[in-house]
Amino acid sequence: MPAAGGPGVQVDPSGGWPAGQVPPYPAPEPDRLTRLVLGLHARAPRWAVPLAALGCVAAGIGYTLISDPTRSAPDAAPTCLLKLTTGLDCPGCGGTRALWYVLHADLPAAARHHFLLVFALPFLAYLFVAWAGKQAFGWRLPELRIDTRVIGVFLAAWFAFSVVRNLPWAPFTALYV
Repeated sequence: MPAAGGPGVQVDPSGGWPAGQVPPYPAPEPDRLTRLVLGLHARAPRWAVPLAALGCVAAGIGYTLISDPTRSAPDAAPTCLLKLTTGLDCPGCGGTRALWYVLHADLPAAARHHFLLVFALPFLAYLFVAWAGKQAFGWRLPELRIDTRVIGVFLAAWFAFSVVRNLPWAPFTALYV
């Protein structure tokens, strides 16, 4: 039996099943919670999701500014579970301190703590503004098309950075934060 929507298969637009075929089970009725969420989604203004995402970003930035992660006691236990249990820096280690330095316009110190985050922040900020502007106001900003190979290279570099920064020999010890 060919897959629904495969080449040469006519699909019934009402249910997604190939034309003339009946699904092997009846479609379930949505429960109360599902109906509530779908109803809220249908009535929500189009700017609600970008506003909620902006609120989450603002809360993270506010936490970073209030907590001042650069002034922890030297003998304080690490807050990262991986560092607490293994002593190794995780892939995101130094990211909160880097964000704190970026918010205080000290890019060299931010890059010292996590240079890949500092590199990625302008791209992430533009992607967020383009998405939120399109969702909330219908803006048509130029698309930032990022090829999957570029994402793969970035993730490979992040993985290599995560491994290299944990090596206990010079010159890699300079990456330890």
